[in-house]
Amino acid sequence: MYILVINSGSSSVKYKLFDVRNNAELAKGIVERIGLDKSSLTQQAFSKDEIRLNRRVTDHNQAIKFALQMLAHEQYGAIRNTDEIAACGHRVVHGGEEFSGSVVITGRVMKAIKSHFDIAPLHNPPNLLGIKVAKKLLPKIRHVAVFDTAFHQTIPPSAFLYGLPYSFYEKDKIRRYGFHGTSHRYVAQRASEILKRPQSRLKLITVHLGNGCSITAVKNGKSINTSMGFTPLEGLVMGTRSGDIDPAVVFHLMHKKKLSYYAIDELLNKKSGLLGMSEVGSDMRDVYNAVKKGNRKARLAFEVFIDRIHKYVGSYAVAMDGVDAIVFTAGIGENHAPTRAAVCRNLSFLGVRLDAAKNNSSVKEKIITTAGSKTKVLVVPTNEELLIAQETHKFVK
Repeated sequence: MYILVINSGSSSVKYKLFDVRNNAELAKGIVERIGLDKSSLTQQAFSKDEIRLNRRVTDHNQAIKFALQMLAHEQYGAIRNTDEIAACGHRVVHGGEEFSGSVVITGRVMKAIKSHFDIAPLHNPPNLLGIKVAKKLLPKIRHVAVFDTAFHQTIPPSAFLYGLPYSFYEKDKIRRYGFHGTSHRYVAQRASEILKRPQSRLKLITVHLGNGCSITAVKNGKSINTSMGFTPLEGLVMGTRSGDIDPAVVFHLMHKKKLSYYAIDELLNKKSGLLGMSEVGSDMRDVYNAVKKGNRKARLAFEVFIDRIHKYVGSYAVAMDGVDAIVFTAGIGENHAPTRAAVCRNLSFLGVRLDAAKNNSSVKEKIITTAGSKTKVLVVPTNEELLIAQETHKFVK
């Protein structure tokens, strides 16, 4: 049974095709620079060479139609025709409090997705656009929404409420929502399988480190706290996002520097984090290369990045009254051994004993602590698309 997964962005559409009978990835691709010059499609089907086609793609309708054509391409595709696709799963960033799980997409669901445009302006609008186009192009199958926020709907009020007048939550739903939920859920499930222990008996801290970064406390298979908040800006220092700061800094900068709302939004979301602190770049590889060359600002940015991770790991160990394993995932978490080593260096109080050889090995999925380490540390490559496909499959069966 073939399930198509679509992640629709403002100027790109990523897609993967799975055979959920054996969780096999049959093809993956991306249509980039939609509506811009030099738009293109890159695709790789199982056991076939990657192809890149440059073609003018003016809108999402053309982009998804292009992707479907290439999936069924005689030479480069993975299926004979699109009628073989049993269902389509869509990544949706924000589901608010309405959705604590995946749902078949109806008019009511699309209306709910639209209602969160104001708090997820960069993600929900293109997510919904991709849904509308895919439903038009594939009208005979079920379309399922899988929300990044859904996994965090088990967080208790004591952790999701802010210290604001309660009416702001009651009337405006201002609260911690959390993001990257599909990734945290996937790696928690996979860690349970690797450790050969049921999730119902595990206390995990999942550490998603990429351009966007978040940490989640997963107790007995459920998210009980997470670092991102009302928006993805809160929490850790990230590639270009500031993470936690004193809210009064915003007022001070707006007054002192005469910054507008839009300028301060740009500053905190796109000009801060590793980029702003190091003045080298937002990519950890570039920052760490500068660290090795003795760049003082790059070193400081790296140290602040690690400090914030320590802050959340420590607090979540307290929140769960202990931790069985810490799981690194996403671009930095999966691929940057120095970051993992720096984080683990201060975790001896949790019984973490890092195995340097395992940490530095090229193996993608692994346990990087010694056999005697009380708390295990794992590296698990995230696969949000596979989880979306599995969730979608439930509604087909």
